[in-house]
Amino acid sequence: MSEKFSSGPTITQWRISYYSRKGLHHYLCLMLFVMTDRDLITGEFKRTLDDRFRLSLPGEIAELVSDDRGETIVVKEQFGCLSLWAAKQWQSRIDSGVDLIRQKIQAGRMQERWSEVQRLGRLLSTRQSTVKLANRSRLLIPEGFRGFLGVEPNQEVMIVGAVICLEIWNPDAWLERLKEDMPQFNPLFKELTS
Repeated sequence: MSEKFSSGPTITQWRISYYSRKGLHHYLCLMLFVMTDRDLITGEFKRTLDDRFRLSLPGEIAELVSDDRGETIVVKEQFGCLSLWAAKQWQSRIDSGVDLIRQKIQAGRMQERWSEVQRLGRLLSTRQSTVKLANRSRLLIPEGFRGFLGVEPNQEVMIVGAVICLEIWNPDAWLERLKEDMPQFNPLFKELTS
């Protein structure tokens, strides 16, 4: 298990290269505002859920994804994976996107896309939950998120630093993700650092 915390390029620099090529310029501006001067969240840890779906996070990482009250945002990312975000970061990200959509609706630019707007609204309604970490590092996985993670009590999970957030993975889903992503490490690293 690696418990390495690194500093280096700011998260902003990583996100600029990746997202500007994808054309998500509004997201890019938000990340410039929110992500500067934060440590990169890295490392891979194996932990076990207790019988009440509680999970002990590595202390130093828990500090990076929680505020001074110990609150963090749990987010459904993809089936078998939840992510943890610092509340202020996440809320800024969501508020910026929702404001942009609101402006498009008010300008009459979304009339042909109501079904997509409704789908986004449903996902926004169920995607995230604010939770308070007990003792600054113990997470109780919210009830509506347990089935999405797909791990039963007293089973292992993988905790993975994803640079800008912390991810909690079902071990089988994590292995599948690694099989897909690991061959692309060198090209991705080269693209993001050039």
